[in-house]
Amino acid sequence: MEIRVVQGDIAQLESDCIVVNLFEGVSAPSGATGAVDQALGGAISRLIASGDFTGKAESAALLYTDGKIPSPRLLVVGLGKAEKFDLHGVRRASAVASKTLAKTGGVKNYATIVPGAGIAGLDVSQASQSMAEGALMALYQATQYKREQKPAGLDSCAVVEFSQEKLAEVTAGVARGEVIARSVHTARDLVSEPPNLLFPMELASRARKMAEKVGLKSTVLGEAAMREMGMNILLAVSKGSGHEAQFLILEHAPAGHEEEQPLICAGKGITFDTGGISLKPEAEMWRMKNDMGGAAAVIGALEAIGRLNLPRRVIGVAACVENMPDGLAFRPADIVTGMTGKTAEIISTDAEGRLVLADALAYVARFNPSAVVDLATLTGAVGVALGTVRGGLFANNEDLQAALMAAGERSGDKLWPFPMDKEYVEGIKSDMAEVKNSGGKGSGLSSSAKFLEHFTEGYPWAHLDIANMVWSDTEKGAENPKGATGYGVRLLVELASAI
Repeated sequence: MEIRVVQGDIAQLESDCIVVNLFEGVSAPSGATGAVDQALGGAISRLIASGDFTGKAESAALLYTDGKIPSPRLLVVGLGKAEKFDLHGVRRASAVASKTLAKTGGVKNYATIVPGAGIAGLDVSQASQSMAEGALMALYQATQYKREQKPAGLDSCAVVEFSQEKLAEVTAGVARGEVIARSVHTARDLVSEPPNLLFPMELASRARKMAEKVGLKSTVLGEAAMREMGMNILLAVSKGSGHEAQFLILEHAPAGHEEEQPLICAGKGITFDTGGISLKPEAEMWRMKNDMGGAAAVIGALEAIGRLNLPRRVIGVAACVENMPDGLAFRPADIVTGMTGKTAEIISTDAEGRLVLADALAYVARFNPSAVVDLATLTGAVGVALGTVRGGLFANNEDLQAALMAAGERSGDKLWPFPMDKEYVEGIKSDMAEVKNSGGKGSGLSSSAKFLEHFTEGYPWAHLDIANMVWSDTEKGAENPKGATGYGVRLLVELASAI
């Protein structure tokens, strides 16, 4: 769907449908909604008085204008209680509008005001960004391998701003939101792909093609280069696969920022995880195509950061590997040595994500980073703890943790912090090596993060366990259709914009 910004009175705009908004409990519409109500002879007021529409969040009512205004349809979207309305409310209301109209047969184009930019007092540019994000994210459809394709839905959306003084802010916000939403779709596309088509070399290839379009510097290390560098912990995971592992490096360094300390984002890119010799149960193994959700988030975020040309240096790395159980596969009880000389004992080959990240975290020390954030679909335990509302956050630096928490709240990719007490190391102590990759069920969720911390090299670092967030079996609000969520893209872009 194309989004454009126009200046004018939405009541006088000709479109298949216009969209206005209403807070819960309001009996007399004001602002743009009030102007449309007046033009329609009080139709919205009568709808409210009937009790059929209260303005509850995520509700919508479709009215027909009977030729009283140029547009034949009017959609009124509920915003919920005014005192609780925020940028996420904007995103959700916009998603409700586009999703509702996409299912309305006669609507291909619609016009809308920016919810919250008026009476709610939200920042105009931020509200406009959230509106664009919600409108586009709600319409996402995964690439289908079917001969009959679903109809495309909506063609265009006109964002209408009455005030000439606010027009530049609305335009800038919409443009930013459109870039971010389309980058979320990039991550969703990657996570949705079947593993026979998206193996490590293909994932790296797609990322490099994106980088070329956007203007990012890209480098891919193959197994020979990784072996020469001593990345033997990562390479152990790849031993059972017929697909060669790849280590992807993407860099955004705009003019004047080439030498500054970068923010580094590192993603786990297990394109399919059978569990290896520690084989997973058959019933749910198909889900493991999403085990590269961390890498997908990094790739999507770097795409957005490059297109937005954020004024800071950001580097994204992704360890792209397939974990398979053939006769050469690594085994429980193996001991492997990483690129810094640190050793790890393998207890479970299904705890492979922390292994590929161990060498990734060692590798990025060469950049003297200002901060490193890794994203990984690491544990099932994080979903037991948090459900599907927030990702898990583990950090060795309070300022970085605070920045990530704030970025999560603003972006909608929310996080929750977990402890990093030194006692959690006890669960991963090995009799044979420096650490072991699993302490078993009794060692605690934080022990997985302590394993990763062992391989960090003196920089501020945070680990995001997003295993519970990258895929949803049901719609998670109007802006998140069933399937791949693209979680992490908005979070990383917001973090890169803020620190």
